[in-house]
Amino acid sequence: LFRWIGWAQMQAGQDWIRARELSHQQGFTLGYLAQNPGAMQRDIAEMSRTSAASVSSLLQGLEARGLIERRTEDGDERSKRVYATPAGSELIAGFDSAMADAEETILAPLDGPERATLNRLLTKITSELPKPSRP
Repeated sequence: LFRWIGWAQMQAGQDWIRARELSHQQGFTLGYLAQNPGAMQRDIAEMSRTSAASVSSLLQGLEARGLIERRTEDGDERSKRVYATPAGSELIAGFDSAMADAEETILAPLDGPERATLNRLLTKITSELPKPSRP
């Protein structure tokens, strides 16, 4: 049942991203850059757990669409910072509310007290799990 719920939530996210003609990795990276302007390419590789070459190719695609820009810092050509452009930030804006809508759809069969009980039980379960790391 957990997997089914997770699948429904993941599918809603993928549908939202695909509607914007982005791959999952592009959407994830663009969201990261909107929240972390000026990230280094190696930060993006670490965060996405991928190679520098893969990140370079990914960024080239986003850059060609005008969704990100790479800027040299302090005249050092090797040190480029990556920023979501206004168009990139606008494209990815609304993802959190789309996910909240998906959560609402998933939880629609539950009334207020049932939601509170579910939240309490899930909080109890997750308190015993390792915390996700954030890059």
